Parts: sequence; structure tokens; C-alpha cells
Amino acid sequence: MEPFSLATPHGGALATSLAQSLHMAEQRPADEATALFRADVLFGLSQSQKAVPPKYFYDEAGSLLFDLICRLPEYYPTRCELAILKARAGEIGALVGPGASLVEFGSGSSIKVRLLLDAMAEPAAYVPIDISGPHMRAAVARLAEAYPAVSMVPVEADFTQAVRLPPLGDGRRVGFFPGSTIGNFTPDAATAFLAHVGEVLGAGSSLVIGFDLAKDWSVLEAAYDDRQGITAAFNLNLLARINREVGADFDSSAFRHKAFFNAGESRIEMHLESVREQEVRIGRHHFAFARGETIHTENSYKFSADAFLALARHAGWRMRRMWTDPKGWFAVAALERDGEGS
Repeated sequence: MEPFSLATPHGGALATSLAQSLHMAEQRPADEATALFRADVLFGLSQSQKAVPPKYFYDEAGSLLFDLICRLPEYYPTRCELAILKARAGEIGALVGPGASLVEFGSGSSIKVRLLLDAMAEPAAYVPIDISGPHMRAAVARLAEAYPAVSMVPVEADFTQAVRLPPLGDGRRVGFFPGSTIGNFTPDAATAFLAHVGEVLGAGSSLVIGFDLAKDWSVLEAAYDDRQGITAAFNLNLLARINREVGADFDSSAFRHKAFFNAGESRIEMHLESVREQEVRIGRHHFAFARGETIHTENSYKFSADAFLALARHAGWRMRRMWTDPKGWFAVAALERDGEGS
């Protein structure tokens, strides 16, 4: 990993410790990451409901496609969340306090974090964590030019797994988890993940998190099945990545994107549906697909405010503030960790 900016308004000690600890931020070697990817794919395709974890959407092509999705007229979450952050950034900065280190889980293009960095008083460091290394490092390089006084150490990692942060001094740690990604987890997994985030950030930390609110199903389905087909390309790119990195022989033209609202679970589901009977091979492994059989690639749960608050509380967080857009379609919450120092 490359440090893009190690200048800091708080002196050189933090910058030096960050530079010396970059080796801690280096994650699994490529061959180990590929082996894990292969194992996850083989396991998922062996289930009665075939599935692949959504974290594997985000190779370089997938990350670029998701950036396009965020600009689509149907995809309201990004616009709503940006509007909330622009309107409430000053309040969030005041809650965070001066000299804090900002840790973003799943940073992607790092667009929204600019609003927080602008609002924070003398932020000490920015540590983005993302599984798509090249995309993240390009984004951080742009950020470093805009914020030369903020120490930046990108961490290429699966943020749902054990992550060791570099030394960040004695200042407060603030997590940032925008984009309603929490909805990709089942409720139990979301609770476990939020508890994991608390452990990574430590006692007395804060978390600024976005989550999508329940609304009319037609709005939801349009957001995940746009007329231009960008979301379909994003979903199908997963098969291209599996072919390239795992050695499968998926014919992407034999699958189609499928997205629908599951009212009983209060979630959008994304699938890749086989349009014909076929067989897919990965080495010595063979997977038969019936016509209409699907690979479940993503869930996106939609919450009520009360349901999300209960989930956060069970994970050891308490609500400080919550804001919504004027339509009540999206929410951003500022949470604080229970325990010593909180």
C-alpha cells in the first residue's frame, strides 16, 4: 500500500507511526484472496439456493459500474444521502469533535466523505477500507490533493472480516458507513457486523451510517432494475469476474438480471437467472442449472427507524441523532458506542 499524504496538523509523530505501520494495512496476498473467492463461489453454488456474496461485485469494472448506478435517475439512495449529509454536515462535525480519525468501511469512490472532512475540525487521519484496491487508491489520491493536511492510509481489505487499523494516536475514532450497505446483511448478520465495527473502532467511538427506509415497492424495484441496464451489467459482471479469477466457464448471455421486492422480508433481492438448462464447470466441479434457476447475488433490506434503532442497540450502539430526507426515503444516523469512554 502507498501512503498518499502523511502530513498532519498535529505534528509528525502520527504521520511517522502511520508510515511505519503500513505493513499492517497490507492484506491477504493475491493468491490467498483468490483461493477465498474460489471457496466462496464453490460453496455458494453447491447450495440448494445458489448464491455468491455481494462483496465480490467490486472488482475494478464492478466498482466503475456501481459509480454509474449511483448517478441513475432511478437510484435515489445516493441523491437522498448526499442531500442529508450536505444539510447536516455541520451538526455531524460538531458531534464528532476536533482531531478525530475517520475510518470509512467500504469507501469506494470516497465522494461522500469529503462532506465530513470539510465539516470536521482538524481531522487527524482518514483510513478508507475497501476490497477494490485500485479503485480505492485512485480515489484516495484525489482526496490527498484536496486535503494535504490529513494523513491518509488506504487499507485494501474485506471490511466484514477482521481488520487491523494502523496506530491512530489518542484522538477519537469515527466510523463512516454510508450508502445503505448495512442493508446487504441479514438482520442477524447486520447486528454482528455493527458489533464488529465497534470492536475495530474501540471504546468511545462514533459511527455515521446510512440506511434505506421502507417505501413503495415500485420505487424500490425501479432503483434496482434501471431502464438503461446498468444494474444488469453490474450484476452480470460478477460472472465475468468468476470466469477470470476462478476459472469458471459461465456464459453470461445465458443469464439475465432479476430484481424484485420481497415484502415478507422487507428487502430487494437481486438474482442472476438462467435462461436455459445448462451446466457450468469450475475445474473438476460441475454445477447444473435448470431453466429459471437463479444465483442469489444480493439482498438490500429496507428498515423502519425503530427497527434500525433496535438493531443498533443490540450491537452495542446508542443513537445520538438521526436525519432523513424530506420524502422520508433515506436516513443517516450518528451512533455512539456503549462502554468505557463513550
